[in-house]
Amino acid sequence: MRSLVLAAALALAACASTNAAPPLPSAAAIDAEAQRLMASQDVKGMAIAVIDNGVIVHVAAFGQRNVERNLPLQTDTIMYGASLTKTAFAYMVLQFVDEGRLDLDRSIAEYLPRPLPEYEDYADLASDERWRQLTPRIILNHATGFANFRWLEEDEKLRFHWAPGERYGYSGEGFYILQLVLEEGLGLDVRAEMQRRVFDRFGMTNTDMQWRPAFAANLADGYALDGSFEPHDERSRASAAGSMDTTIADQARMWAGIVSGEGLSAALRAELTRPQLAIRSAHQFPTLLDWTDPRNTEINLSAGVGLVTFSDASDPMFFKGGHNDWTGNQIVCQQTRRRCVVLLANSVRAELIYPELVRFVLGDTNMPWWWEYNPG
Repeated sequence: MRSLVLAAALALAACASTNAAPPLPSAAAIDAEAQRLMASQDVKGMAIAVIDNGVIVHVAAFGQRNVERNLPLQTDTIMYGASLTKTAFAYMVLQFVDEGRLDLDRSIAEYLPRPLPEYEDYADLASDERWRQLTPRIILNHATGFANFRWLEEDEKLRFHWAPGERYGYSGEGFYILQLVLEEGLGLDVRAEMQRRVFDRFGMTNTDMQWRPAFAANLADGYALDGSFEPHDERSRASAAGSMDTTIADQARMWAGIVSGEGLSAALRAELTRPQLAIRSAHQFPTLLDWTDPRNTEINLSAGVGLVTFSDASDPMFFKGGHNDWTGNQIVCQQTRRRCVVLLANSVRAELIYPELVRFVLGDTNMPWWWEYNPG
């Protein structure tokens, strides 16, 4: 009998070993590879954090925060979070859902004290009642039907290109509307709530939705694809679509908290990364094109709440990017392993090396780089 028990124990151990996550590269190996890739593409400054089993295991920064003044990029340097803000905002919104103050599937008309088109910024929608179909979920799934920003339209007017909920189309405009719902409908100060519910919760002492004068002492300026310089923008008001200033150390804390579900019920944490709307578009940008790619279906590429999910051979995964002409940010996470790579860069050229760097850290995955970074 004893031998049978021992044999069973050994079999279970062998099974556990087979299913165990492969070890991560060493911190030294990750740093060496990051710097090699940076040099290959003339990336001015980049920072990385690695999370394993929900625990921060490595944080590092390389290159310069300002090339002209030869100032180094450090792990506590203030960097632009760009659209990583959207996931942080979505995480806060889910807390209100947990508390019963917001319903993901209720029309925004039920929260706003007056019709959306009566607000000056939304007068363009006065003749289109489809705004009443908008819900927090549709907005967080990027399924509003709006362009990314109205200023990308030829006449710079806001309009629906399809019915809300019909298909995925990345849009910052929707996040502006959901911020309005929180501020006008629930009477909240979004900056203060983000600080209390997300940044303070995760110990992010150098992160804010609005510019702080203290940030100027250790600040990363930006560099475009051609290497040209752009000073850091001092954002004067909170914007759910992308005003977060942060550091790689703080982002490591945030994503470790998110991947572990801190501050949310198990049900709402699952909702964050549950595949909710199939993504058929061939690329994330431009947002309004009808092109499709069959590879999306093969990996179940889908919208979650403020991020994107997909299936992988070893683990369900999710990701989120943050980009402007001088900024390239990226997070990629394996859900079951609670393993993430967090990347911030003040040089948009970093996006040229992210596929190879993420592969070096996480191994081969189904990460849809063809969709995330439009090859043109």
